Amino acid sequence: MRVWSKQVSRALYSIVATSPSSFAISSSSSSSSCSLIARALTTWRRSHPLIQSPHHAFGAVLESPWSATQLRGAKFRGSDVKPGNVIERKGKIYQVVKAQHTVQGRGGACIQVELRDIDSGNKINERLRTDEAIEKVFVEEKPYTYLYTEDNFVVLAEPKTYDQLDVPKDLFGEAAVYLKDNMTVTVQLYDERPMSASVPQRVTCKVVEAQVPMKGIAATPHYKKVLLDNGLTVQVPAHVLAGDQIVINTFDNSYITRA
Repeated sequence: MRVWSKQVSRALYSIVATSPSSFAISSSSSSSSCSLIARALTTWRRSHPLIQSPHHAFGAVLESPWSATQLRGAKFRGSDVKPGNVIERKGKIYQVVKAQHTVQGRGGACIQVELRDIDSGNKINERLRTDEAIEKVFVEEKPYTYLYTEDNFVVLAEPKTYDQLDVPKDLFGEAAVYLKDNMTVTVQLYDERPMSASVPQRVTCKVVEAQVPMKGIAATPHYKKVLLDNGLTVQVPAHVLAGDQIVINTFDNSYITRA
């Protein structure tokens, strides 16, 4: 709730700052003031595609200028919890780091999750029932341009404003090895703080070491291991050679095709 109130306040402030005389409210101008507030909220809503998305049931609540204060996270089942989700639990906001389905005899199926406290950064392990109602906190998803990595932080730039954002490297997980200059990455933000980050699912890499296939040997394997320019070793078809550009699925580090 805090994030919505904060952003709505900013929208209203921007209108007041640009048209201060419009907010000289008198007993005869209350209707025009409400209209101005509605316009401020509409402008704010247009600048937040997440709110307009048909995939979010709460997208229509801003049709009324006063309904912004009624926004709440949607309920979903424990079985639907996935890594990267931001949830509210026991009065605190957590990001789901890991989620694993388990079966415990008569106890039935459950979800073993690792949660990271948004405020403290501490991690806890919890067990959720598959039918348990979980309150999901909606986050803003934005594209950023990768600049460089310094120590344990990845420095990104907002494409339009060029404002820089420092993101902890561990939010990218193992996919951080794929980061390269000017790559467009996706960051999920809650209350303007990065919660998770990801690279594109398809990334082009260069093969720096590869065994040359031996001619005339029937037992030549169909696949072999090669070393990429980012330090990863992956399985590729036997015809791939050092110097080739290949497309990799960053989700599972698998070969897709030659670039």
